[in-house]
Amino acid sequence: MAASLFRFTLPLLLLSILAASARNEEDARALATLKRALDPSGRVLGSWTPSGDPCSGSFVGVACDPAGRVTAVSLQGRGLSGSLPPAVAGLRRLQGLYLHYNGIKGPIPREIGKLSELTDLYLDVNHLTGPVPVEIAAMANLQVLQLGYNQLTGSIPPQLGNLNKLSVLAMQSNQLTGAIPATLGELTQLRRLDLSFNILFGSIPSKIAEVPLLEVFDIRNNTLSGSVPAGLRRLNGGFQYMNNKGLCGVGFSLVELCPSSEDGLKPSKPEPFGPDGTVKTREVPQSANPKNCSGSRCSKSTNGSEGVLIVAIVAVVIGVAFCGLFAFSWYRRQKQKIGSSLEVSDSRLSTDHFQQKEACRRSASPLISVEYSNSWDPLSGGGVGSSGEVGDSFRFNLEEVECATQYFSDVNLLGKSGFAATYKGILRDGSVVAVKSLNKTSCKQEESDFLRGLKMLTLLRHDNLVSLRGFCCSRGRGECFLVYDFMVNGCLSQYLDVKDGSGASVLDWPTRVSIIRGIAKGIEYLHSKKSNKPPVVHQNISAEKILLDHHFAPRLSVPGLHKLLADDVVFSTLKASAAMGYLAPEYATTGRFTDKSDVFAFGIVVLQVITGKRDVSQLKVGAAAVSDLDGLVDGNLNGVFSRTGAARLTAVAAYCTSEVPSQRPTMEAVVQQLSH
Repeated sequence: MAASLFRFTLPLLLLSILAASARNEEDARALATLKRALDPSGRVLGSWTPSGDPCSGSFVGVACDPAGRVTAVSLQGRGLSGSLPPAVAGLRRLQGLYLHYNGIKGPIPREIGKLSELTDLYLDVNHLTGPVPVEIAAMANLQVLQLGYNQLTGSIPPQLGNLNKLSVLAMQSNQLTGAIPATLGELTQLRRLDLSFNILFGSIPSKIAEVPLLEVFDIRNNTLSGSVPAGLRRLNGGFQYMNNKGLCGVGFSLVELCPSSEDGLKPSKPEPFGPDGTVKTREVPQSANPKNCSGSRCSKSTNGSEGVLIVAIVAVVIGVAFCGLFAFSWYRRQKQKIGSSLEVSDSRLSTDHFQQKEACRRSASPLISVEYSNSWDPLSGGGVGSSGEVGDSFRFNLEEVECATQYFSDVNLLGKSGFAATYKGILRDGSVVAVKSLNKTSCKQEESDFLRGLKMLTLLRHDNLVSLRGFCCSRGRGECFLVYDFMVNGCLSQYLDVKDGSGASVLDWPTRVSIIRGIAKGIEYLHSKKSNKPPVVHQNISAEKILLDHHFAPRLSVPGLHKLLADDVVFSTLKASAAMGYLAPEYATTGRFTDKSDVFAFGIVVLQVITGKRDVSQLKVGAAAVSDLDGLVDGNLNGVFSRTGAARLTAVAAYCTSEVPSQRPTMEAVVQQLSH
């Protein structure tokens, strides 16, 4: 019986294996074609080798499911200059296609509509041409469609109204013509609709005002006309309609009142035809109707008519004045932002980067919507996340993080490790930030643990800490982003081992003393119970983790980060610390971090600052070292230092690096000693 069953199931198993292999080969062939088309020069996608496995982790920007099928291609900001081939349809399990902020040319292939499982399609900020394919309407699972900042032509396909899961539709800054399809009003999940900076004409479909979840509707800089649906007033600032001279309506400060038709009841310009072919009209408010009219003429001598004329003139004057003030204020703000950005931006930023910054400037408020579908956000959707553990003021929108970093461009990459990457960014207010990207697999998997760690990070506030400004998580990207202030003078390790003629700065003695005192104060704050926060052990103090602001004041980087990371990731970060001698000797036997292990690492940093050297692991500090300060202190100072101060700092370093933990001082005692 068993043998018979085996003979029956073995062929099925072999067929299943062969079918899976065939599907994987289909993905590999599609990626090979995609590589040739998107990157004809071969300088970006070199890791996509014919003999390689796309799901091994070696293919840049490719993610797979457990079955080995490609589910995401994330190549935003990579400088791709080719075209998008029809072969992309071969990635049948693709859920996310992120090709935004590149130089991709040519049309969007119609075959893209075959990607039935796709939820996120990002093709914005490229050089795409041609029409928007009607076939996109067949992508039933699509939630985000970003086509903005291209050169697309033709009209908006009415069939897009079939995408009943769509939450974001952005087609701004193209060359689209025709009317806004009334079918877009059938997208019940739509939160953001951006059609600005096109050549659209006709009126605004009233059904769009009835979309229940709509938060942002941007139609600026088109040639739209007719009556603005009154229901759009509920969007407040989310409704952007400037530079459409033909629009009219009631309750919208930047448009005129609508003129009346012959019967005094209907607008002079009808709204678009609805799906049933009938023309939809709305009554004009009574205050806008002229009285004493007969036929096609109205009596100009009546008081009512004169009153209406006066009101209209006053409204126009006020509207023009308001527009002028608004435009002037907007111009001033943009000049300030651009000026601020140019002062701090890297000279390597290209014209394309400037265009991307302009694109981000035009986009909606950072807190209006989360652009990626299925956002991995522990703070939303009930559970622990709804308990108010972390305030809304710390939440960033993924769109703003992307815009700030120019879609995580390599130009802005500050550093990368096995579990994180850090990028320089410029927010819309002109402030410069550092954005640390953590892979979801590197973070604590229990939501409650992650939230507790995140809450603690928000509580840490001190002049000598790099404080968390905000965060953003995305399930679509599988990453969490932490946003910090950017420290313009880099990390302390840059000022160690400075060679003559290297051009690197040599820190003078007063600056070194100030840095040591600041570091001590920051660690003392972490160890204390001040300001309603628990005591925190940093665990990873090193010269690389000490950043310097524009005044060379020290800031301890990412304090408490280990509270967010999985245990194995935290352990892996210790190798570098151990190699440089920062790891306290007792860790080898206890495997635990305490405040005394932070004190030991601080002592090592003090020795590095005194000597100007990275490697001080073999340095024995004692009475002999104090008596030979000239041989200990950094020779780059050419003897210009305080001998008394150097002796005190050397003694502090000796106490802090004691082999026995109980013999090391507390950081509170260290701060007191350094203040004398």
